[in-house]
Amino acid sequence: MDIKSLAAEMDGIVTQGAIVDAVKQFFAEDATTSDYSGVATTNKQQMVEKMEGFAGAIAKVNGITHHHTIVDGNVSASEFTFDFNMKDDSKIYWHEIIRRIWNTDGKVVQEEYFNAQ
Repeated sequence: MDIKSLAAEMDGIVTQGAIVDAVKQFFAEDATTSDYSGVATTNKQQMVEKMEGFAGAIAKVNGITHHHTIVDGNVSASEFTFDFNMKDDSKIYWHEIIRRIWNTDGKVVQEEYFNAQ
């Protein structure tokens, strides 16, 4: 599997705002996630539900910027800035690194988020 191409394709989908689609397309069924606020998921379905809930709470996308991606073996790290107005009138501005571990089938088996601010 060409992890560099897969990571670029996934990052492109995320940049377009189709975060749920990216999870559905690229996550393995047993994929796990964790973020810097302590929230974790233990499989693809949980992550899809988490992202559907999150996407549904967005009132306006002010911007999604993909800065860089690096790949080393089966690990990729992508830097993004997400800027959203939420339906509850809050604002989200995340500058983060998303580290992904990929399996030999070209699916993400672990995704972890790091605060890059």
